[in-house]
Amino acid sequence: MRVIFASLLTVSLLYSQTEIKELEKEIKKLEKLKEEIHTKLERNREVLAKIEQEKKSLEELRKRVEKEIKEIEKKRYKKLAKDFENMDPEYAGEKLSKFDDPKIAAYILFNMNSRKAGEALNYTDAKMVNKISKILTQLKNEK
Repeated sequence: MRVIFASLLTVSLLYSQTEIKELEKEIKKLEKLKEEIHTKLERNREVLAKIEQEKKSLEELRKRVEKEIKEIEKKRYKKLAKDFENMDPEYAGEKLSKFDDPKIAAYILFNMNSRKAGEALNYTDAKMVNKISKILTQLKNEK
């Protein structure tokens, strides 16, 4: 019985040592995976930081471009306003009536000399004058 017990104890110790070696291998694999995950996580954080920085740069660029577009539009409307001021009021009113977008007509009138704008409006279609007036009111309230 002692012999059987001793051999069972020996077998179980050998089996335990084999299990321990397997567990140690698994632990090493897990530690290696943990390191790889930490490395990838750190790289991903760096990439994310670069993305955030690029996002800010693009947002700043977008704002600058929008500002430049507004400045160009202002210059364009001022030039058009000068052109309309030099037209005969009847002709200017006729042209303003034909605009598809009353906003454009309103911006032109907004940049014109008020006396000349009033004269041109006298010859502008009544429906268009109504639309233009609403837009001009909004523009003056914004300023």
